[in-house]
Parts: sequence; structure tokens; C-alpha cells
Amino acid sequence: MAEKQKPERRQWLKMVSAAGLAGLSGSVFAGPGVGAMVPGKGWVKASGEACSGDSTPLQFIPKTAPDDNPLENELDKYPKCPYCGMDRTKWHHSRHLVHYDDGLVDGTCSIHCLAISLSLNIDRGPKAIYAADFGTDAEIKPLINVDKASYLVGSKLKATMSAESKMAFSSDEAAQRAQSANGGELVEFDDALTAAYLRMAKDTAMVRKRRFERRQRMMKKMKRKQG
Repeated sequence: MAEKQKPERRQWLKMVSAAGLAGLSGSVFAGPGVGAMVPGKGWVKASGEACSGDSTPLQFIPKTAPDDNPLENELDKYPKCPYCGMDRTKWHHSRHLVHYDDGLVDGTCSIHCLAISLSLNIDRGPKAIYAADFGTDAEIKPLINVDKASYLVGSKLKATMSAESKMAFSSDEAAQRAQSANGGELVEFDDALTAAYLRMAKDTAMVRKRRFERRQRMMKKMKRKQG
């Protein structure tokens, strides 16, 4: 995406981000007193008391310094996805990064979590958005500007934070080869982001279910060790 983003694209991103956030309502949120999964801390029970850190989005409280060169050593500077806590080096092939117009940066594990960032930061305009180039053979997939990417959506490639994969390619030839081998539809970034929002409720519910089951297994394991 160009550093000076077209006004119509910026307005579209704000509109679709707001719609995506609204789609999270309902059973996907934990009930009162249940708690939340906090990246870097694990499952934190809700006390019902006010906290000095209460705010959204949490990764900007306290605010990080503006970053004029977000792609320089980006995995060192932004190692964890602030929304799910996943290691961005481990999930380098699906990671995204958004550089907002106030200089703040969100490095996410996937386009799913990028969609969350764009929703929560509704008043920040994205100067640039980057995605991992899945079509390269590099040990760590390099980031490319999403305006220069094609996305393969709904293929047999393994997805990140979603039941439907959405992988970016800088090369049309590489994207077409992946499509021939794995199926799916080739689209531009705007369409891939829209697909992420349309699946947000189901994907969030799926992730919650998986994490609940994982916590249950961990608790059983701890009980066996204790007794």
C-alpha cells in the first residue's frame, strides 16, 4: 500500500473494520467473571475491579514509540501477535504488519488478527500494510506490500487463526501454481480482508473452543501431577 493512501481506500478500511468488529458480538465473548486470554500472561480471571491498564487496544498501553522503519528487524521488535500471543517467527508464513499514520505498528500472526487490529484502531489510518510472501522458498518469508500481492483464499493450505486459509503471493506465477496444487480462489487484498471479516465470528468461536479444550487438558495434567 502506498505511503500516502488513497482516501477511498482509507474510508473503505474504516467501514469494513467497523463491520467486522460488530460481527464479533454474541457467544464468542466470555461471560461476566469468566476472564480472558491475555497474550504473554495466559488465562486471566476477571475480578470485576477496575484496572489502571484497562483500555483497548492493550498493545498500545503504554504506547510504543512511533517506528519510521517498521520492516527493519521487525520480528525482533514485534515478536508476538498482540491479539492471540502467537510467535510471529513460528508463523512467519502468514504474518502481517500494519504501519499506522501516527507511526505505531501492529505486527500480527495472520490476516485474521490484522482484521482485529484494523477494527480496534478504527481512527488510525493505515499508511502501509504488509504480508508474508508465501510463494518464496526463504527460511523466513519476506514481507511484501499488500497492494502488490495476490491472495489465495480457501485452498488446502494450512490456515492460521481460521478454518479458511488466506495466503499472500508477490508472484502471479507462484500463486497460480499454488492454486493448481491446492485449489482456492485468487483475489486481491481487499477481498481477502473482507473474507476474514465474514468468517470472524465462526473463526473466533473456533479458536475459543480450541483454547478452552487446551486449558482443560492442562488442568487435568496439573491435577495428575499434584495427586
